[in-house]
Amino acid sequence: MSHKPLDGVRLEALSGKADSLVILLHGYGANGDDLIDLGRQWAPHLTNTAFVSVHAPESCPISPTGLQWFPLTHNPGGMRSPEEYWQGVCHSEDVLQAFIDSELEKLGIDETSCVLVGFSQGTMMALHAGLRRKKQLAGIIAYSGVLAGSEKLDPETAVKSPVLLVHGEDDPVIPVEALSLAKDALRTIDIDPEWHIVDGLGHGIDGLGFQLGHNFLKRVLL
Repeated sequence: MSHKPLDGVRLEALSGKADSLVILLHGYGANGDDLIDLGRQWAPHLTNTAFVSVHAPESCPISPTGLQWFPLTHNPGGMRSPEEYWQGVCHSEDVLQAFIDSELEKLGIDETSCVLVGFSQGTMMALHAGLRRKKQLAGIIAYSGVLAGSEKLDPETAVKSPVLLVHGEDDPVIPVEALSLAKDALRTIDIDPEWHIVDGLGHGIDGLGFQLGHNFLKRVLL
């Protein structure tokens, strides 16, 4: 399926000159406004970093203002089939990769100065796209998501970007077991991810998750 080019909510580098970029990918039923506050909180500590929180390409049936990276079947029980997730991330891969290309070109930087940050469905897109870039990214932060198509990862072609996995212990939407599955799959392609399970957290990003992301960004971008 072809999509229109993506856009998003932007924050210019506070220094006035960006030498790095953080791309935020929201979850199912949200939009770019949902994660841009992370950028606003991280920005004072990363003054040479620009932020863009991308609007997913399709309207979402569960919300009049919400968007989706790919459709989901109705399933109150939580985790869907691996094949549904795989087809989903492939559904919007091209338009996301084109957006990343365009943003890097605008700033005159490459993947080594770029971090993808995803939440939930956005995490699926961040991991899928990030592991398939031409060059290694500065990093990928994956909140409360799934590594789709883990059995399709190729150690010969997957880029070895640093990865941080964060998941709520009590997530009712995507069970915390998804973190362990992602961790094990990443190790098969020689990525030993940082990871953290947040006690008592449901499907979201709390203060600890914010701080873990903050620390990771400072480490890979500064």
